[in-house]
Amino acid sequence: MRNPVFGGVLAVLGVIALVLVYSSAFIVSQTQQALVLRLGEPLAPVTSPGLHWKVPFIDSVVYIDNRILDLENPQQEVIAADQKRLVVDAFARYRITNPLRFYQSVGTVQGANSRLSTVLNSALRRVLGENTFISVVRDQREGLMRQINEQVNREAANFGITVVDVRIRRADLPEANSQAVFQRMQTERQREAAEIRAQGNEAAQRLRARADREVTIVVAEATSKGEQLRGEGDAERNRIFADAYQRDPDFFAFYRSMQAYEASMKSSDTRMLLAPDSNFFRFFQSPTGVSAAGAPVALPAAGN
Repeated sequence: MRNPVFGGVLAVLGVIALVLVYSSAFIVSQTQQALVLRLGEPLAPVTSPGLHWKVPFIDSVVYIDNRILDLENPQQEVIAADQKRLVVDAFARYRITNPLRFYQSVGTVQGANSRLSTVLNSALRRVLGENTFISVVRDQREGLMRQINEQVNREAANFGITVVDVRIRRADLPEANSQAVFQRMQTERQREAAEIRAQGNEAAQRLRARADREVTIVVAEATSKGEQLRGEGDAERNRIFADAYQRDPDFFAFYRSMQAYEASMKSSDTRMLLAPDSNFFRFFQSPTGVSAAGAPVALPAAGN
C-alpha cells in the first residue's frame, strides 16, 4: 500500500511544477513584440511570434504593439513665408521598430503620441513657415509632406519609432480670412464680368454703327441709281412723246386728251367747272378735235 504522505508530496510538487511552467511561458502574437524585464532591467526584445520562456517570478514581460499606429494631430495655426495665417490639420502613421529604445524613452503608446505630436508640430511650423501660402495649398504640397516626414523621422528615431507617412489633411486660411478672401474674389470676378460686358457692348455699338453706315451708303447709292434710272426713263418717255407728236400730231393730241379724260373723270369724285365749249371737251364736239368753225382746237399741254 502506497504511503499517503508520499502521494501528497507528489501532488504538491506537480502543482508547483505547473505553476513554474505557467509562470515561465509567455506567448507573443503576430501583432505584438515583447520586452522581457529582469528585476526591472530590460533584456533583448522578442520580435518573433510564438511561445517563449522567461525566469519565473524574476522576469516580467511588457508587450508592445507591432502594427502601424495612428497619430491624430489637433489643428494648429501656422504662419507661412508670405505672412499668411494657415489652419493646418495633419496626421501621421508610425510603427515601433526598436522596442527597447521605445520603452526606455517614452514607455507607452500614449507617451509616444504626446512626444511625436510635439515633434510633428515643430516640423510643420519649420517647413510650412519657409514656404508661401500658394506652395502649401497647391503647388508643392507633396514635396512639403515628404520634407516634414523626413524631419519627423530623424527625431522619432530617438524614441524607437519609424514614421511611415505624414499627411496634411487640410491647409487653409482661418474662417474669417477665408470669408474676406471669398468676398474679394467675388468682387474681382464681378468687376471682370462688368468689364467684359462693357467691352462687348462697345464692340456691339461699333458693329451697329458700321452696319448703319453701310446701310445708309447702300440706300443712298440705290436711291441715286434709282433717280438716275427714273430720269433716264422720263427723258426716254419725253423723247418718245416728242417723236410721236412729230410723226402724227393729230393722233398724239387725241391720245393725250384721252389720257386727260381718264385721269380727270374718276368714278369716285369728279367735279369740274368748265364751259361746255371749252377746249378740254373738243373731242366731245368733234372726233377730229376741230371746232365747228373749222379751226383746230388747241392741244393740251404735253405734261398734262
